[in-house]
Amino acid sequence: MDRCDSGRRWNRRRGRWAAVCTGLALALGVGQGAAGAVGDPAPPPPRGRILDFPLAAIGGLVRPDAPPPGADDWNCRPTRAHPRPVVLLHGTWANAYDDWGLMSPYLKQLGYCVFAAEYGGAPGNPVKATAHVPDSARQIAEYVDRVLKATGAHQVDLVGHSQGGGLTPRWYLRFDGGTDAAHPERNKVHSLIGLAPSNHGTTGSGLGTLTTKLGLDKPVSLVLGEAYEDQLVGSEVNTTLDRDGDTRPGVDYTVIATKYDEVVTPYSHQFLTAGPGATVKNITIQDICREDASEHLSIAYDSNAAQLVRNALDPAHAAPVRCGVALPVLGG
Repeated sequence: MDRCDSGRRWNRRRGRWAAVCTGLALALGVGQGAAGAVGDPAPPPPRGRILDFPLAAIGGLVRPDAPPPGADDWNCRPTRAHPRPVVLLHGTWANAYDDWGLMSPYLKQLGYCVFAAEYGGAPGNPVKATAHVPDSARQIAEYVDRVLKATGAHQVDLVGHSQGGGLTPRWYLRFDGGTDAAHPERNKVHSLIGLAPSNHGTTGSGLGTLTTKLGLDKPVSLVLGEAYEDQLVGSEVNTTLDRDGDTRPGVDYTVIATKYDEVVTPYSHQFLTAGPGATVKNITIQDICREDASEHLSIAYDSNAAQLVRNALDPAHAAPVRCGVALPVLGG
């Protein structure tokens, strides 16, 4: 979704905008990486723009129940090249429209059937994913079943941000029918790709640690939602979920983290350890694009991260990431 696009005038000014954005990045200590495609031409890069995330946040307030561009075509049928639909799961205090304005149209452009779930919040409320994690996981289970029925697919791939890439889909995989440990070939989910996922709890840059020590987790959760307490280090949800390991047989897991994450802290808590029959790839985005400055919010609007998602969805055709400008909060 090109909110900064001004039609034909934008095309004439693209070079000038690119120079402006690069200059802004350099002024903030952010440059472009040197990774480039080799061999066969790589798929088109996502069309990220500076300011995508702030503009999407405004759109999410106005259209809290609308799907992002490219998502929720219930007549879409998977192709041989892309046999599994992609289900996008937004993060806490967000909604599908404001979280997936970059990823949804990009994956649709690549030929995927894309669906964007809403969970953990009332219709009309732009602030979702605040409910108790097991309740949200059941909503995700119902949504995935609907996608499978509509598309005729055997499995889906899950791509999630924050809570949507971490403990809530993992709860669904373990406790709500997303996987069958005895018969992994019956799993409803092939892969889980998390952008800054809240896998092993967060200190919230110290805020969560403070409310826990003061015994305020439950009062704060009355205001911010039960998902607040559920995602703290040592919560009952985290303890229950981690008791038997991080993964489920037959599922491929990818974690895409940023060392500048200010919400899920420390960022190493996002990483997973593979158990029997599962694969895990833990990625710190700065190891791929050294000067990428995205943090927890803007990673969903980071075109470098989007290319890593593309590679995780189709590893047989993975391409080198063409590193571009990615700024805190603003995206790119």
